[in-house]
Amino acid sequence: MIGRIGVSPQLLLGFSLGILLSASYNEICSLLSRLRVVQDDDSKFEGGRIQMTGEEAGVVKKEIRVGVEGLIGNTPLMKIKSLSDATGCDILAKVEMMNPGGSAKDRIALAIVERAEAEGHLRPNSGDVVYEGTSGSTGISLAMICRAKGYRAHICLPDDTSTEKVDLLEKLGAEVEKVPPASIVDKRQYVNQARSRAIERNNDDRIEGRGLFADQFENEANWKAHYDHTGPEIYRQTGGQVDVVVAGAGTGGTISGVSRYLKRRLPNLKVVLADPPGSGLYNKVKYGVMFDIKEREGTRRRHQVDTLVEGIGINRITRNFDVGRPLVDDAIRVTDEESLAMAKFLVEHDGLFVGSSTAVNCVAAAKYALKIGPGHTIVTIICDSGTRHLSKFWKVVGPISGELAASSLEDILDLSSTTNTSRTNTPVNR
Repeated sequence: MIGRIGVSPQLLLGFSLGILLSASYNEICSLLSRLRVVQDDDSKFEGGRIQMTGEEAGVVKKEIRVGVEGLIGNTPLMKIKSLSDATGCDILAKVEMMNPGGSAKDRIALAIVERAEAEGHLRPNSGDVVYEGTSGSTGISLAMICRAKGYRAHICLPDDTSTEKVDLLEKLGAEVEKVPPASIVDKRQYVNQARSRAIERNNDDRIEGRGLFADQFENEANWKAHYDHTGPEIYRQTGGQVDVVVAGAGTGGTISGVSRYLKRRLPNLKVVLADPPGSGLYNKVKYGVMFDIKEREGTRRRHQVDTLVEGIGINRITRNFDVGRPLVDDAIRVTDEESLAMAKFLVEHDGLFVGSSTAVNCVAAAKYALKIGPGHTIVTIICDSGTRHLSKFWKVVGPISGELAASSLEDILDLSSTTNTSRTNTPVNR
């Protein structure tokens, strides 16, 4: 055939070599690489199973958490884009609502129970009961931990606690005892009631199992859990680059534990308290006096304080707050109107659906960022999801705009000079 068309074999061979030599070096390498991958994959496939290479074996390891308690902690640290863009600071949030019980209180619930076990006060599957006074996330976290570790939970709470929280407690198998809202000096106040129930159980020999009063406000396992875990996690996740920590205080465990850990490593760190209306902690930090204007004689409408915010704010110094109080540098008062507007803002701009105490934290973080100027790193806490606040806090927030990014940060912060919180009528609860 070649001879018939007048082309010699030598000419055809030269032409073919020319084509091969014209191929780029990269194309040849790419072809060889693909052939090598196929060969490697085929060499690992024996009897229907791909064999692990030595390199893979060096990095692959089991990552199995043991039980629900093994899921607690190591929560992600996220940058809140809207607040960071608006202030020029990196505003970062520890997403504690990603704990299995949905809040930062999982950490202290586990710490309190494990400490009691180590000291011989609790014995799994023996009928022991953990008592606590709370209308916030601590009760839910304790109910979860108790179920996981072989105990029962008895939760005393104000009778105006949101229905979502009561439902969660009951679905976790906790015994729920509702009492009228009252001051801490009242024997029937929910914390005092829980303490009394534990004492009653321990004094009655006819009842099987012992009672443990968790005592989240005074139990130092609280702040130590944040010193041992939350603080180190923040330090590691930021690479040790933190300028400010902003947090509210109910028991005071989070702000104390985190500040004690970080300030020993970052002496220039600023710690800022975010405080809701009616709480005395703002004035204690700013002026050294535990007082709030709502406590003037004839002005207080309820036994404690009036605010829509649950989870933070208090009118006494707890042991857990006191251990970190000297390390708190500043405080910011956040009104209910600001908190409501911030909750709405975070949904509209970031898709973040948060609870009331988180909204307070974010208002304070934004205010402090604008105060110190751009270029700083500020860490705050996303305490829990808005799903626990639907019937109270979020009921007042109102509808979310159908328009993207409808509100601005300036709209929120402008409220501080014009707000009036007299229409709210809900006590600070833990």
